[in-house]
Amino acid sequence: MTLSFVLDPPLTDTLRERIVELWTEVTNAGGAVGFVAPVTAGEVRPVAEAAFAGVEAGIDRLLVGLDGDRLVALLFVADNRFGLKAHWRVLKRVMVAPGGQGRGYGAALMREAAAVGRKMGLTGLQVTLRDGHGLDAFYRGLGYTQVGRIPGALRVAPGDDRDEVFMWLDLR
Repeated sequence: MTLSFVLDPPLTDTLRERIVELWTEVTNAGGAVGFVAPVTAGEVRPVAEAAFAGVEAGIDRLLVGLDGDRLVALLFVADNRFGLKAHWRVLKRVMVAPGGQGRGYGAALMREAAAVGRKMGLTGLQVTLRDGHGLDAFYRGLGYTQVGRIPGALRVAPGDDRDEVFMWLDLR
């Protein structure tokens, strides 16, 4: 694995397009990153642009994983935008390219996010997941604990409601 990480890379037009492409690819491969397949880049782009705006404003952070010069993983370290929660962040849109899954990229990305959080002086990281993908076991393996669950909070299709699961990593 030749994975390297960049925190807050310049959001060039090329990187923006690569992120939208990855986001679309991950969704269409079954990933739970805010959409339900099938999705087009045109549907992903406005949500991606909103996430980019938080990074450009210096409120949120973007962590990308590269295999050589190829974008293979990313997540956003999102500020809670509330003073009483300034000591922790939410990891959003955690994704790994389908071809990179099973190669340790996801675990490496999450370990790097924890290192970033510690460098930022945070006391914890929270990640929210859509139940039904087995992701809770993945996050538990990285030291996260389930701290909440909202039954049926996510309607992925008529008659297919999934629990929204909240997991926490204590960085203290």
